[in-house]
Amino acid sequence: MSKLDPKRLATPALASILTLAPMLALAQEEVPVLNSGDTAWMLTATALVLFMTIPGLALFYGGLVRSKNVLSVLMQCFAITALMTVLWVIYGYSLAFSTTGMEKAS
Repeated sequence: MSKLDPKRLATPALASILTLAPMLALAQEEVPVLNSGDTAWMLTATALVLFMTIPGLALFYGGLVRSKNVLSVLMQCFAITALMTVLWVIYGYSLAFSTTGMEKAS
């Protein structure tokens, strides 16, 4: 077995300290605020994903089945997308944009 050299152990420790030091300076407490621009972008991005999901996944999975089953696969993809949209409206939006747990401004 080889002995542990203190110089070899000091280098990773020093690198870790130097890497984490800037985070300590930036660890100032900020009051979280809802931003209407962020909310609008999140809704827009969600709509774009939905518009890409239906034809993209439906045609991809439709190409993997026999031609007589393509319509069934298209409808299944549409139904799953509709279900996920409803779940997002009910649960996801309130989780993402609720103010629960935010600190009051002092």
